[in-house]
Amino acid sequence: MEGAIFLVFILFGIIIFLGLFTYFIPVGLWITAYFAGVKVNIFRDLVGMRLRKVPPAAIVRPKISATKAGLDVMLDRMEAHYLAGGNVNAVILALISSDKANIPLTFERATAIDLAGRDVLEAVKVSVNPKVINTPLIAAVAKDGIQVKATARVTVRANIDRLVGGAGEETIIARVGEGIVTTIGSSDTHKQVLENPDRISKTVLEKGLDSGTAYEILSIDIADVDVGDNIGAKLQTDQAEADLKVARAKAEERRAMAQAREQEMVALVEEMSAKVREAEAEVPLAMAESFRGGNLGIMDYYRMRNIQADTEMRSSISGASEDQGSRNPD
Repeated sequence: MEGAIFLVFILFGIIIFLGLFTYFIPVGLWITAYFAGVKVNIFRDLVGMRLRKVPPAAIVRPKISATKAGLDVMLDRMEAHYLAGGNVNAVILALISSDKANIPLTFERATAIDLAGRDVLEAVKVSVNPKVINTPLIAAVAKDGIQVKATARVTVRANIDRLVGGAGEETIIARVGEGIVTTIGSSDTHKQVLENPDRISKTVLEKGLDSGTAYEILSIDIADVDVGDNIGAKLQTDQAEADLKVARAKAEERRAMAQAREQEMVALVEEMSAKVREAEAEVPLAMAESFRGGNLGIMDYYRMRNIQADTEMRSSISGASEDQGSRNPD
């Protein structure tokens, strides 16, 4: 019984030993690299990668691909790029693609592009096979006030030398849109844009919009041009409505001031009438005082009353004659 248990422990130990051995010493990977013509030291390289916590397959397999493609890339540089957080396999594939397409690309630049956060393999593909960027619908107004809407297809090719630090697709789209708006806005009439839409692409290409970007603009093709609203007429209509509202407000202000002035004059007339009645009320008092002081006699009073009566009679006669004349004009 004890012998059987001992054999089980020995077998278990052998399995653990073989597992650790094959983990730290990937013999199968070394054999694959050897027959692929890649010189890899099993202890210095493969075991050292394990100790540095670098998966040997992530370095050796891209190395085999590079060697088969005729590229000489050092294992130490590949391992350093992996430890820096880069994608070694994408870098090697990009180098192979660029070499087959006769595009100058060094390992240092490829790793810099990869560490900058850009897809270096996609960049090489775009450099070989240009990419088409569709702009959104862009609206602009010509000098005659008519709105023109246009969309464009921008064919770009990746510029390997400017991938690090260069602007992306959003900048290309923004600059092309700005160029389209400028071209349409500088046209005398919208008919000029409709007749010659290629003038938009020519004007935009002459501006060198790919400066400072990670792409090189190959062509700009106007995909669609359409007529929009009459913006000039709408602006004139809005301005006329605004002027009408201002005129109405000023007229209302003048009317309110006139009404206020009228009320002031009515109040002033009432005030003057009150003063006249006040003065007329003082006349009998003054006459009584004159009687008491001997300055006015009874005959003088009667003559004054006769004059007043005569004046009232004349006024009534003249008023009656005026009324008859207005009723009988003949």
